[in-house]
Amino acid sequence: MWASALRRTSSLLAGTACPQLNGQCQRRVYRACQIFVPFAAFFSTELLLLSAAAAAAPSVEDQVLAAFDPQASYPRIEFQNPLDETLFPPEMPPPVFRWTDSQPNADAWVVNVQFQGSSNRLGSSGSTAIEKTNSARSSRGNEGQTSDPTFRTRFSEMDRSLPKSAATLTTTLRRPQWMPDGETWETIKKRSIDQRAEVTLLGFDSTSPGRVLSRGTVTFSTSKDEVGAPLFYREVNLPFEEAVKDPSNIRWRFGSIDSPGPPRIVLEKLPVCGNCHSFSRDGRVFGMDVDYANSKGSYVITQSAPQMTLAPKDIITWDDYRREDGELTFGLLSQVSPDGKRVVSTVKDKSVFVPQPELAFSQLFFPIKGILVVFDRETRTFAPLPGADDPAYVQSNPVWSPDGRDVVFARTKAYDMKNTTGQGKVLLTPDECKEFLKDGKPFRFDLYRIPYQGGKGGKPEPLEGASKNGRSNYFPRYSPDGQWIVFCRAANYMLLQPDSELYIIPARGGQARRLRGNTSRMNSWHSWSPNGRWLVFSSKANSPYTQLFLTHIDEHGESTPPVSLAHLTAPDRAANIPEFVNLSSDAIVKIQERFLDDYSFERAGNEFYRSGEPDRAIGSYRRALELNPKNVNAHKRLGFLLFNIKQEFQEGLAHTAEALRLDPKNSLAHCDLGMALLSQNQPEQAAGHLRAAIESLPLSTDAHYKPQAVRFYLGKALAQQGRLADAAVHLKESVRLDAANAEVHYLLALVLAGQGLVEDSVRHQASAVALKPEIDSSVVLHDLLSANYAKAGRMPEAIRSAQHALQLARTAGKKDMAERIAARLRIYESNFNPAPR
Repeated sequence: MWASALRRTSSLLAGTACPQLNGQCQRRVYRACQIFVPFAAFFSTELLLLSAAAAAAPSVEDQVLAAFDPQASYPRIEFQNPLDETLFPPEMPPPVFRWTDSQPNADAWVVNVQFQGSSNRLGSSGSTAIEKTNSARSSRGNEGQTSDPTFRTRFSEMDRSLPKSAATLTTTLRRPQWMPDGETWETIKKRSIDQRAEVTLLGFDSTSPGRVLSRGTVTFSTSKDEVGAPLFYREVNLPFEEAVKDPSNIRWRFGSIDSPGPPRIVLEKLPVCGNCHSFSRDGRVFGMDVDYANSKGSYVITQSAPQMTLAPKDIITWDDYRREDGELTFGLLSQVSPDGKRVVSTVKDKSVFVPQPELAFSQLFFPIKGILVVFDRETRTFAPLPGADDPAYVQSNPVWSPDGRDVVFARTKAYDMKNTTGQGKVLLTPDECKEFLKDGKPFRFDLYRIPYQGGKGGKPEPLEGASKNGRSNYFPRYSPDGQWIVFCRAANYMLLQPDSELYIIPARGGQARRLRGNTSRMNSWHSWSPNGRWLVFSSKANSPYTQLFLTHIDEHGESTPPVSLAHLTAPDRAANIPEFVNLSSDAIVKIQERFLDDYSFERAGNEFYRSGEPDRAIGSYRRALELNPKNVNAHKRLGFLLFNIKQEFQEGLAHTAEALRLDPKNSLAHCDLGMALLSQNQPEQAAGHLRAAIESLPLSTDAHYKPQAVRFYLGKALAQQGRLADAAVHLKESVRLDAANAEVHYLLALVLAGQGLVEDSVRHQASAVALKPEIDSSVVLHDLLSANYAKAGRMPEAIRSAQHALQLARTAGKKDMAERIAARLRIYESNFNPAPR
């Protein structure tokens, strides 16, 4: 501002006044300037002096570095990320350096980065540096990196006068994390290829930069080995039970690790479950478990492409293997062969698959039964793999060797649950799994290898180092060169085990070595990069939501500390089943389904129905009917929910009636319509539908479809018609099936009292009251009992029952009934002459 004023003033003094001013104005301005110029010159000189003084003042970094004594001992700063001796891949985007400081007064830190062989060591002087100020940056992903107005970086003359080994970088931060900008990080990576970079933190109080409070150091380097392939992985919302109820929230991503944030979503909004996936060795064949057409064992196999379509023609079902056995199959953990011509999977399976309360480990899964079966894509046939098809064992987690000659899998003795009530079910309930959930029964797997031999199989051999070690061994994965196998080891079970760690053995078996790349909690779902130098895996070390990590594995099978890939995942999703794919990062852009039918939405509605979310269930059933207006089950469920939950009686009855029109013998629809008509005071029509329901009632987990419930409602309908003997028959059968139901006992007591069967009536009334004391509120029941006692000449009982009935009537505000009972009570009392004492 002052310089501009001086320039304008000089132009006036030089006689180059503004032409817009007339002569008189110019003379006035000239006189004013004669007064102003000395003051302007004075202030300009003062500003220049202040500026020079500021330039001469030492920076905060200089003050901290000057106060630092490299020989002194300081309280420790701990790095959370990265870990010491981390090896980054060359594609790695800027990581977030995070730390904790043991000194509470340290609210600022000098970050100094030096490289191996640097002549300008921390604490020395004399370095020639240039300074630049980085603009504030917005937050990135789930690391919580925020802009820092004090962020300043100073470089030595790296690319010009000084050798590579002399490069240093110094930064000052006001929060315990640092993410280098892209340019800075690229420079650091270049300087640290196959040589060590050292990051030193010096903590200090921002009001006293002349005193160092704490110190921390971490080293890292950059590998020459690229990852060289994109990742395909799934993001799941937690707890897992929520994902099962609504699979449309699960999504799949595909992209390179150099993505600054989560790569593109290529598949999402599937209303049915999509589970484990795998690719052929060249990445051209893709397979994934999907739920389709009333089969949990469905599996889609298709060609990889930028625009992929999952169509019915590409879907098989593992249920087709020996369908005549009548056993359902889930077919989880299937694996495409290296040449893409076959898929191996566990079939005829039964699994523990139950929700758990902890968010991080919200499911327990492991198979207790199953054999290996191979699907041949060319012949479209299924065949068991001899040696891995023994029903006395559970055989799971199959994986092909890179040449396709061997299959390695997890095996243990099959187990028949003590509490298994649903013999044909694939997934077991928590009640059926009590011995694992409550009793802590161990269940462990060993790894076995079997030759494929064109499908002939052979003798399974335990894999040394991954069997008979008193632990559970699972999820084997061959290195691309066939030299190594990395697998999971835990104390028990399989999948989502907090103590699971990654171990490596020679592919033919040998001593197992724990990978250095393991984190502190749950290491699993691993996959090798196509070049065999990097392993990606999932871990819950930092969050209940699983994140991805990398470790480098050299030719000797030695790994490096884990590299966090937290930037690839949304903070509210668990990343699992990561797989490196031997394709370019733009090879898959979008995967669209073309197999969803009305049954897919019907099943989604059923999940919402079972979990008590009627509005979402109604939406799914309506979608099903849009695709197929003749879907009987969608009409039936929609009718039930609209009538009973939403109180939309007319539309509810219309859907239930339509279900019966489409399927006149549908017993569940008859049951729904019967109960609806009963609630509408149409007992005669209700009884007809309820009787039809009983004739062919299927097994159901819904309480209101169980035989005892239907017979109760039928008995109620018949009682309302006055058909007491018929009503008693069905109510007695209901009590036989469910003796703990107070409502049935009480209604039966009322019906029996109406028939004059006092003793039976009183017995069931007593049973009902014992089960549910507050149920004994029927004026009619006690009035009937009173009349029956009086008829039998049992006046004391008649009086007591009448008094009880009178009290209930008055409490209920039934004046007319109370007056009638009171009149009868007076008659009973007047006719009762107790014997004198």
